[in-house]
Amino acid sequence: MKNNHKIFGALTIGALLVSTAYAEEVAEPNSAAIASVTVSATRRDASLQSVPIAVSVLDGDALTQANRTSIDSIVQEVPSVTFRQQGGNKDTTIFVRGIGTISTSPGVEPTVSTVVDGVVYARPGQATLDLLDIEHIEILRGPQGTLFGKNASSGVLNVIGRKPSEQTSGFVDASWYEGNEKRVRAGLSGSIQPGVVTAAVTALYADYDGNVDNVHAGGGKVNGYDRKGARARVNITPNKDLDVTLIADYLGSNSSPTFVAYKSTSAPFSQAIAPVVASAENRRVNTDIPSDISDRNRGLSAQVDWRNGGYTLTSITAVRDWDNQQYTSTSAIGNAAEAARISAAYPATRDIGTVEFSQASQELRLASPKDQFAEYVVGAFYLHGKDRETYQRIVNNGAAINSGLANYGVKSDSYSLFGESTLRLAQDWRAIAGARWTKDELSYDHVRTSTQAVAFAGVQPGVQNSGSTSEDGYSGRLGLQYDVSRNVNAYATYSRGYKGPAYNVFFNMLSRDTLALKPETSDSFELGLKATAFDRRLTANLAVFDTKYKNYQANFYDTVAGAVVTRLINAGDVSTKGAELDLTARPVRELTLTASVAYTDASIDSFNCPAAAAASCNLNGKPLPFSPKWKSFTRANYALALQNGLTIDFSADYSYQAKTQFDLFQSPDAIQGAYGVVNAGIALSSPTSGWRIALVGKNLANKSYVTNLVTSTGYVTRAVPRDDERYFGITARKDF
Repeated sequence: MKNNHKIFGALTIGALLVSTAYAEEVAEPNSAAIASVTVSATRRDASLQSVPIAVSVLDGDALTQANRTSIDSIVQEVPSVTFRQQGGNKDTTIFVRGIGTISTSPGVEPTVSTVVDGVVYARPGQATLDLLDIEHIEILRGPQGTLFGKNASSGVLNVIGRKPSEQTSGFVDASWYEGNEKRVRAGLSGSIQPGVVTAAVTALYADYDGNVDNVHAGGGKVNGYDRKGARARVNITPNKDLDVTLIADYLGSNSSPTFVAYKSTSAPFSQAIAPVVASAENRRVNTDIPSDISDRNRGLSAQVDWRNGGYTLTSITAVRDWDNQQYTSTSAIGNAAEAARISAAYPATRDIGTVEFSQASQELRLASPKDQFAEYVVGAFYLHGKDRETYQRIVNNGAAINSGLANYGVKSDSYSLFGESTLRLAQDWRAIAGARWTKDELSYDHVRTSTQAVAFAGVQPGVQNSGSTSEDGYSGRLGLQYDVSRNVNAYATYSRGYKGPAYNVFFNMLSRDTLALKPETSDSFELGLKATAFDRRLTANLAVFDTKYKNYQANFYDTVAGAVVTRLINAGDVSTKGAELDLTARPVRELTLTASVAYTDASIDSFNCPAAAAASCNLNGKPLPFSPKWKSFTRANYALALQNGLTIDFSADYSYQAKTQFDLFQSPDAIQGAYGVVNAGIALSSPTSGWRIALVGKNLANKSYVTNLVTSTGYVTRAVPRDDERYFGITARKDF
């Protein structure tokens, strides 16, 4: 109860310090009404307040101004969402309502789907997004398999890009933050043929030195990045019934994600990392070859919308490529050259991995006319994915250097038929019914060679295997929606989620990993209430949910040859239940307040312990990792119009997260205590001249925290977030 009082107290106080995180249209200049928010959560545009789905909406420009420019930072604004930071982009995971898949295997799909301009991203590593030219982001909470597919069994990250304008326009925005973080964007938009062809192009450059010091000779800063990207979009409207959208995008990223020593219980380990000292606020490492990870994401898509007699036929054709190369280490001492730092207990390791992934997808949808007794969306979907990876591990234990090399790949084909309908039973009552059939075909091959015939630290002997599987799956949604009044509606839904079969294909794959995992299914019940009041000066959205997962696909930690390894297994049954509340208020035209809070109880109901497991499996009733019970976000913005035509904006936000366990096996060393982060900003702008300049302060209370803790024998390491300490920056934008 003590934590409950804290969160509600923080929410109440924070409601005085909040501003809108919604992607709002501009309200009337002299009106205090909250503008309507349009979302595509039902695969057709509708008001946020009308859709019977729990949705959070984030404005792209507002996120950029707050220096939240990637997936790991935007989750701070959505209490139901958390993010797992790991060594590289292909190891990162999004969790919604406490549910996510932790695995580096290309043979398993994500639990939370990422969809960008209608295109499904098959691998979570592809979603290393920078907010290049984003209009807004919709986060759909809970199973969304009916309309969004099999890898949306916990939620969807739906990214909507900005459309070209009819009038010729452009912008340049730039920002600089302490730590030598720089970001520049420029864009141009307008008509090529008025009324028929419009186009837009946006380019990005961003880099950051990092906030971790490498004390090794000539080491410098690590845990930074540099990104370069461009996005081009052409909209063609040859007549009033036909729209064609062509999009090409590219994003290249180089980063040095670094885990630092958080705790040491071993004298040899402490000696190995010297002069670095393990501590909760340590931001130093001692490594001769820092982590270096590069990603190249690129894609082409074509969307055609044809309208006839009130019906809309939509076709989305897309191809995407993702290349990833990583140089990392599985040891906290890196690939140390100094022999005195290396021992059999703490060898120096070097991992070199490559990923070449490509996908092709085709979706067809037919949407019926609106305002009919039966409104529906039906469609078909196909996705082909092809993955090729290599992974080499070099281990130096002070006496010898040994290594292993694996070459493996996965092919997948997924076919779906789906449909969802809304039936207007009466003026105030609507029924929702939808279903999806999915067929998955999955195959893999794997070859590993090794310098040793027996296992040594982090490397298994040579092996060769392959396999294939095929499964049919079903998902769907049933529900009722009732208009309590003109400004209040309630809904109750049941959703069935499905995630396809999987293989645990990875560097240290063993013969026990050759069997396909069963598909993961979920059954979710949700009650929701959406309301507006006081002439739209207040909106409130409440959702209560209870979801149970069977054959949950999770990583089980095991010990082989003295090293911790992961095994992807059907872990058993887990569940998540809780409540979410989103409030937006605009008591006067100048002041906008928002507050969001989520209570999530995600726990293990029945854990299936694998045969001959080396680790303990007494996990029933324990919390799932990366699922704090309480999380909240509040923000305020006050916009004051000056007599000289300028506008000054004051803003502040506060995010709170309760105690979080990062380890499935409940290690007491992998717990982050409750913490809160305060940010603020002040901006001066000229609406008529189109310029804006702002001063931004991040983590004003200077609170150090972690986004992940990893336990190993004798030590614990932590991921260091960008705002692990207080910093300031300045941003500027000019529209023309």
